[in-house]
Amino acid sequence: MLKQAKIITVTSVKGGTGKTTTVLNLAGILETRKMKTLIIDLDLYSGGIAVSLNIEVEHDIFELMDDLNRNRFHNLEDYIISYDEYIDVIPAPKDPRLAGKISNKYLQVVYAKAKLKYDCILIDTNHNLNAINLLNLDYSDQILYVITNDPIDLKNMRTMTSIYQDMDKKNYKIILNESTHFKKDYFTPYDIKNMIKDNIDYTIPSSFYIKNIDKYVLDGKILTLDSHIRKKYKKAINHYEKIVQAILKEEK
Repeated sequence: MLKQAKIITVTSVKGGTGKTTTVLNLAGILETRKMKTLIIDLDLYSGGIAVSLNIEVEHDIFELMDDLNRNRFHNLEDYIISYDEYIDVIPAPKDPRLAGKISNKYLQVVYAKAKLKYDCILIDTNHNLNAINLLNLDYSDQILYVITNDPIDLKNMRTMTSIYQDMDKKNYKIILNESTHFKKDYFTPYDIKNMIKDNIDYTIPSSFYIKNIDKYVLDGKILTLDSHIRKKYKKAINHYEKIVQAILKEEK
């Protein structure tokens, strides 16, 4: 049987949770394991992957979908931008006005082709439950929700966990990100568990809060690949290692 890549979607229930940073850090961990990874930016109106990696967008997800729709598609590689030897990117639309014109009709085609070429596919998306995001969740092997210690975030997550439980869907995990610049600490882990009516599967600790993170973004660096960061924040990075390890274990 031909091995196919697992599709991992990183999402949230509101903005500002550190979702895009989580995608990039997971990609970095996958690279340390020499796994070929494709990042697809489905945060269509405000995608941050290409900007964060300092890559010039020549082709994007709109062009890919539009060419499929108009029968002009030839090769998936024509729409892929390489960050390095192990990480490739299909960016969000260069022009956000085109985001609303992207149909979900060919999303499965894109995933089917990509799964044959990569070890892992990471999807960055937003919290809006529009048609393309809902279909993406259906195609995902694993869904990672990134939340913060914030009452609005936790209330919204409670709604989502209720929906998943009603549908008997169990392919989601919850990541509590304590490393954001907001540094909020309203609730204890016990409070959070009771508020969302579910477990916290992974935690990115507050010790991974990096004051000069903008410098790394401006330089287009992935934190989990930077030697200084890996040395200084080794314990915190281990939490990302655990997430990847769990994903790979489930894949076997």
